[in-house]
Amino acid sequence: VQLQASGGGLVQAGGSLRLSCAASGRTFSSHIMGWFRQAARKEREFVARIRWSGGSTYYANSVKGRFTISSDNAKNTVYLQMNSLKPEDTAVYYCASGTQMGALLGEYDYWGSGTLVTVSS
Repeated sequence: VQLQASGGGLVQAGGSLRLSCAASGRTFSSHIMGWFRQAARKEREFVARIRWSGGSTYYANSVKGRFTISSDNAKNTVYLQMNSLKPEDTAVYYCASGTQMGALLGEYDYWGSGTLVTVSS
């Protein structure tokens, strides 16, 4: 499975961005897709996850109510809609794929390149 994240950029606080993660190779409806982020000088942390077939979404408390994860199987793409962005959301965002319904880095087998999101105050 190859993953390519895109859609990052510079946005003002309160603004919105939509990240995309395009998958190629072998993907299965049972696979789990996750978004993680890593801010400067911090560890990579879980943001959200979804089952490829849709549903079973789960969010970190820090983004719940502001971010929405979704999947489009026809396009082999997973999205992360980010609204009401805050400066503390600034990070490199990564998408990942795995077979376990989890929020830990080790539970994901494949990782895409990151996309930088910068939120200015």
